[in-house]
Amino acid sequence: MKGNYKFLLLALMIAFASCSFTSKKFEDPDKDKLLIQLITYLLDQGHFEPKDINDEFSANVFEDYLNNIDPFKRYLYASDIKEFEAYQDKIDDQIKAYDVSFFNLTHQRLLKRIAESKEIYAEILEEPFDFSKEEAYNADYKKLTYVNNKREMKERWRQQLKFSTIANYDDAIASQDLDEESDEPKEEKSIEDLEAEARLTTKKSLDELYDYIDDRVRNDWFSVYINAIVEEFDPHTFYFAPDDKERFDRDISGKFEGIGARLQKKVDGIMVNEIISGGPAWRADELEVGDQILKVRQEDEKEAVNVVGMRLDDAIKFIKGPKGTVVVLTLKKVDGTIQDISITRDVVEMEETYAKSSVVEKDGETFGIINLPKFYISFDDYNERNAASDIKKEILRLKEEGVDGLVMDLRNNGGGSLQTVVDIAGLFIEEGPVVQVKTTGEAKEVLKDKDKSIVWDGPLVILVNELSASASEILAAAMQDYKRGIVIGSKQTYGKGTVQTVMDLNRMVKNNTQGDLGALKFTTQKFYRINGGSTQLEGVKSDVVVPDRYSYIDIGEKDQENPLPWDKIDAADYNVWDSYFDYDTTISKSKARMAANEQLKLIDANARWVKEIRDRESYSLNYDTYKKDMQINEEEAKRFSKLSEYQSNLTFTSLPYEVKLMEKDSILLEKRDRWHTALSKDVYVEEAINVLHDLNKAQIVQGVADSVKN
Repeated sequence: MKGNYKFLLLALMIAFASCSFTSKKFEDPDKDKLLIQLITYLLDQGHFEPKDINDEFSANVFEDYLNNIDPFKRYLYASDIKEFEAYQDKIDDQIKAYDVSFFNLTHQRLLKRIAESKEIYAEILEEPFDFSKEEAYNADYKKLTYVNNKREMKERWRQQLKFSTIANYDDAIASQDLDEESDEPKEEKSIEDLEAEARLTTKKSLDELYDYIDDRVRNDWFSVYINAIVEEFDPHTFYFAPDDKERFDRDISGKFEGIGARLQKKVDGIMVNEIISGGPAWRADELEVGDQILKVRQEDEKEAVNVVGMRLDDAIKFIKGPKGTVVVLTLKKVDGTIQDISITRDVVEMEETYAKSSVVEKDGETFGIINLPKFYISFDDYNERNAASDIKKEILRLKEEGVDGLVMDLRNNGGGSLQTVVDIAGLFIEEGPVVQVKTTGEAKEVLKDKDKSIVWDGPLVILVNELSASASEILAAAMQDYKRGIVIGSKQTYGKGTVQTVMDLNRMVKNNTQGDLGALKFTTQKFYRINGGSTQLEGVKSDVVVPDRYSYIDIGEKDQENPLPWDKIDAADYNVWDSYFDYDTTISKSKARMAANEQLKLIDANARWVKEIRDRESYSLNYDTYKKDMQINEEEAKRFSKLSEYQSNLTFTSLPYEVKLMEKDSILLEKRDRWHTALSKDVYVEEAINVLHDLNKAQIVQGVADSVKN
């Protein structure tokens, strides 16, 4: 198979570079105007679904841009917004004319209001907060209106600052309580002293934040405006300013020093959206996807820096650091609790993005599990290490161990190369289409497996969750459409059915004298299942649905802003797998087991509780009530601590070739031990093995029946 397909995205980029842009010149001496000219041309000519830049588009950009620059509505006044509204239906005209008047006005006003806010917060934090007073803080900033005057602005700041300080106040009291339990004598502080200490902590955090706000140059703010425009096209279209592009390139290189986590900027904070397997955060085993980072502290410093509202780049400067140093992160966990964790930084290598496998034993039967964190590929040479060739090797090794069934674990796999998906699907089918790709204005392209050999023809289970996206969805969908395997996991996968490319904007300008222009990532294609349906928004529906902690959280493509719609094209020509597996009976048995599983019932209860915590809007600013609420949350969290105590009766063993490697590689041994321990506590893997057992049993029964018949 696995011949070399032309790389779709690379071909697209080459076509753009060699054809489209040679006939149009981009040479405006004003860098701002040049950027808008380049980006709007690219999106108009290359985006999968170009938008009409009209009054409706203008109004959406207007709203999103203002939300991005002042999400907590603590800078701008209602009078500012009224003045800005003169441009609400004119931004489209300005974009077409490469006019940046609206940005200039808002940028200048924002800087003025930010400077004013410094005086406001400093003045408020001079006075003690009364934590005995009965009042509440509404954390739903989206429902806030803009204030009318300075008095209202001070009151907004006062509530937000009091909300920040009450947490610091609680920390200070807890710290003193720990000191009292210590054998070392320490001076006891009064309640007044602890309150003053809490306010000082809040002020220092804000001072740090404003230092970084002050360091933001005009280009940084202009990038925010540009992204308010391009993100109207879809959530995966994004402008990389030069520094962002440099970071993007560094991530692609696969090696860096830090904690080993990918972070995503949200309007109200910085969220962890991926833990890099094998990295420091993975080894510490305390950080998880969905956690929000509130503060960052270096081990040798007493004060933490508040990163809420900070630029992602700026926050990363605090989080990353040299190998061997320690960073302390204050997190708002997925379940809403606040927790400090320490992570020792290290060189993060992407080795653990590679496929790995294990033999699984249960009641005398032997099965195999392959974990694939990403559909990796070398774009320089496909014959170098890639996901498809590695999966093939692991399957052959597992077959040597005599496994009776195979689990492909695609949970948390965010995607990767289309080519490797086609090649991996081909390991399980004789030949035929795997995915359909559509580019605007062009006929669909059907990517097929053309190799008639089958590497694995036995029972197959695909494990997915809400974070299985893109290429993961293609493989799961293909196996489902062919009736080649059973998909177990979340109600649906992520729902990303689009393909993006990154264009270096500097390539579009001859004799560029404007400095680095950055790059644009934009959506160029959409892929479809072989049955014709898109995975966009709807994802892949599991054959057996099991709850997890993300079940009720808005985390998929459908929950993003401006996603492309679901649609359907004609089905490809394919034949359903001609097998003797009794899928219907097996799925029915699995659903019955899942419905009766106490661990899954507890997981579902935990997921509902997490949703309730995350949706909470009102918080008491009375300390006694605040503390009582915190204690209730902690007690509820203890109820779910039993989730980590679960233990299956499965045994996991590394393959012989890895056992030999482990004799000289203690780090690999630690990684596999950690993985096997996690798998032994994994109720989803346990059910996958149960399903394989049922399929295998049905296969044997059918084989005996066929023999008797013959």
